[in-house]
Amino acid sequence: MSNRWQGGFIQAYFDPLTMGPATGPGNLYGWGRNANGQIGNDTVVDASSPIQIGSTLWSDVGSCGNSSSAIKSDGTLWCWGQGAQGKTAQNDEIDLSSPVQVGALTTWSKVDGGSNHFTAIKTDGSIWAWGTGTSGQLGDGEAVWRSSPVQIGALTTWSTISAGNGFTAAIKTDGTLWVWGSGASGQLGQNDTTNRSSPIQVGAGTDWAHVYAGYYSSMMAIKTDGTLWGFGADSFGQLGQNTSSVSRSSPTQVGTLTNWQTIAAGTAFCIANKTDGTLWGWGIGSSGELGVNNGVTYSSPIQIGSDTDWGDAKIASYTGTLVIKADATLWAWGTGIYGRLGINSDVKVSSPTQVGSDATWTVADISNVASLGIAE
Repeated sequence: MSNRWQGGFIQAYFDPLTMGPATGPGNLYGWGRNANGQIGNDTVVDASSPIQIGSTLWSDVGSCGNSSSAIKSDGTLWCWGQGAQGKTAQNDEIDLSSPVQVGALTTWSKVDGGSNHFTAIKTDGSIWAWGTGTSGQLGDGEAVWRSSPVQIGALTTWSTISAGNGFTAAIKTDGTLWVWGSGASGQLGQNDTTNRSSPIQVGAGTDWAHVYAGYYSSMMAIKTDGTLWGFGADSFGQLGQNTSSVSRSSPTQVGTLTNWQTIAAGTAFCIANKTDGTLWGWGIGSSGELGVNNGVTYSSPIQIGSDTDWGDAKIASYTGTLVIKADATLWAWGTGIYGRLGINSDVKVSSPTQVGSDATWTVADISNVASLGIAE
């Protein structure tokens, strides 16, 4: 594990002008570690509570390593933070402590980042990538890094993307699931452990709805029928199969329930919510990242508290979790080093703790690197 994954920063959307749950573009806030300027507030000073980045409205955000990428409401793409191996898409490797535009296009729609690369979708449905590509995670048929966006194939039917630690997953508009990059733990779902440098379909299904590429070589996905599936590494029970250290190289269903709604996969744990508003976690829990008020590891889903007002599971990552409730309040738990939980301290908390008192948080993405991962 490189040191770019040992700090941590968060970014989230927040619209202070909205008295209820915000929808659409919003102001961008960041907190946590800032050694490479990844918060984007033109400093390299850590922050333990949310700080606004710029004064314009943003529509999506992602991060990789200690780098950030975000899309403004006008469709422009911006990057900042650590520039190693081209992660800021500026055709160089220079760190940036505030957002810098990537090119002049206004057609960017979605962006997501893994441990060391970014992927993005344009409004025309084409998919693009930049950053480290040594495991084929950029999907352009090569195993090199790129310092500016490169298109993956020529198709314009991409709908959803998720980038993990050296691998990437995406769903097309026809409901098919595609993967590429490192397959060392079976996380590409191909019944083998082979790397792929261009997209390859997972099975023949056309009913995939959500996918999340975790940091610790595991993949989680939800189908349109509400069933939950996982494949890849299972060192700490993060596949939810009531086992550990049993990797799966093809999709395996988690239980038999059909009411899973969204999923976020962390380093070696997962957080998911059901359609009834309950929130569940499984995998490693030694840093309190499961939110069940202990440091225990669970290999099958366990409910987090008894609340039934949780919104979509948005982020589970290296050692912590952030989730927004239906009332638009923001909650965090796990390790708080560098202020990464946004609760104005660096303490560890093992049960949900509210971030501030505002009830106007909305998430196109809450992002962080090294501690809280990325969720879409």
